[in-house]
This record gives sequence, structure tokens and C-alpha cells, in this order.
Amino acid sequence: MSHPLDDDTLEKYRHAGTVLREVLDEAAELVEPGATHLEVAEFAEERIYERADGCAFPVNISIDEEASHATPGADDDVEFGEDLVCLDCGVHVDGYIADAAVTVDLSGTPELVEAAEEALSAALDVVGPGVETGEVGAAVEDTIRGYGYTPILNLSGHGVAQWDAHTGPTIPNRGTDRGVELEVGDVVAIEPFATTGRGKVSEGSKEEIYSLESDRSVRNRTARQVLDHVREEYRTLPFAARWLESPRAGMAVRRLEQQGVLHGYPVLKEDDGELVSQAEHTVVITPDGCEILTA
Repeated sequence: MSHPLDDDTLEKYRHAGTVLREVLDEAAELVEPGATHLEVAEFAEERIYERADGCAFPVNISIDEEASHATPGADDDVEFGEDLVCLDCGVHVDGYIADAAVTVDLSGTPELVEAAEEALSAALDVVGPGVETGEVGAAVEDTIRGYGYTPILNLSGHGVAQWDAHTGPTIPNRGTDRGVELEVGDVVAIEPFATTGRGKVSEGSKEEIYSLESDRSVRNRTARQVLDHVREEYRTLPFAARWLESPRAGMAVRRLEQQGVLHGYPVLKEDDGELVSQAEHTVVITPDGCEILTA
């Protein structure tokens, strides 16, 4: 059953999408050898807060084999080199989220970037009401394999909703018979990943992104202060440890994660030595196809 968005909600999504497109383009221009990951992330996040209500999640800067959940720490001084760089950003307006990504090639592998971009384009040609999500996945998979690369099979596109950056429906990066029909009013982020590797990511050891998992009370005073700040500022949206200004925030975050109050997101990565590219748009399903919010 379709559920068209009311005008006010749609305008909030559109505002988030417009801001995101501008910020993503500006940030991509700054990705060059000698610039640091932290400079680019902080630039993008500041611009988002200037123009919208906030970040839907920390700016992800994934390098080479990294695919997702990579964001710099507070003291990170790593510079870009001859890297393949995926920039993934999210913006919210009153909790309504736009999510998009581009790949900046400093590594000399333009075909891998093109594979993800063309897979996204193929997916956008397919999406519409009544279309099975598996059909969208097939368009992604066929395009990426046509370039001689592999789609990342255990990452997928997803729905976005108010204060929820990852909800249903799941948009696979492969063809599948199991799926759901897209409906008018669905807001989905379609994000193909193309890789030189085997097409599966696993968790790395680095973890800089967290979100609220449970509302239980905590006894430690510093942890309680951090938790109160997270509830007030970010609600259920992911946040970066470097956003917390308390001098003992790092210790408090680890304590809250151990207690199951916060959920941590380890960096997801392909095998060492492989490369990953990404392209992403957020769209709203319309009666005659889709409206790209982040174009």
C-alpha cells in the first residue's frame, strides 16, 4: 500500500538533499594529496551544520580497501596520498535524512569509480513503485560485473526515516528473488560498492562511530554526562567520538559500549591490498519512478 509523503516532510527531505549535494561537491574538491582526513571531515560537518539541522552520521572517509564506518579520530593527522577515497555524508532536517556518496580517485583506477557510478545509474533507471528490490540489486550486480569487478554482497542500500539512518527496505547489491516491492513514498538510499576483491567486507579493529543502543541508566558520572549529551544532541543517529568535548569522553564511551548502552561501528573493509569504490543517492519513490533528492 503506497503512502505518499506530505508536502512538509517532502520539503525537509529535499532541503537535506540539496545541502548534501552542495557539501559533498565542496568536500570532494578538498580531497588531494597533503590534505588530512580530519580537515575534510570537519569542513564538511561544519558546512552541514551551517545549512541544515545537523549531520545524519559522521562524515565517512574510506581509503582503498575500506568500505564503510571510517571516520578520523580527534587527533588524526593522516594525509591523503595515492588513494581511492570514498566520501559518504548524511544530512538531516528535523530528523529527515539524505545520504549520498562519491569516490575521488587519487589512485589511478578510474574504471573502478565508473563501475560504481554506472551501477547507481542503472539502479535509478529501474526503481519505481511495484519494482522488487531484487531487480534493483540485479541492475547493480550486472553493471559492476560487466566492468570486471565484484559488487560487495554483504553491504546494501537501505531506507531512511525520521531519526533513523538505516531502516527498511534493504536494497541489495546483487540480484535476488527475495525482496520487497518498492512503494510510493518510500525514501531509499541506493549505494553500489564495486571492488577488486572477493565482494565481502569484514570488521576491522578501528572504531570511531557510535550510536545509542539502549536507554538504561548508568551510575558513572562522566558516562552519564556523555550519555545525556548524546541523547540530547544526536538522539538515535550515529555520532563520532571526536564530537564529544568532555576530557574523559573516550573512557566514558568505552564504558557505555561495554554496558550495551552505545553501539560501536567498526570499520568495514575488503581484504588488504584491494580497492573499493562507492556511489550513492537518496531517492523518494514517486508514481512514475523516483525523485533523486541528492542530485
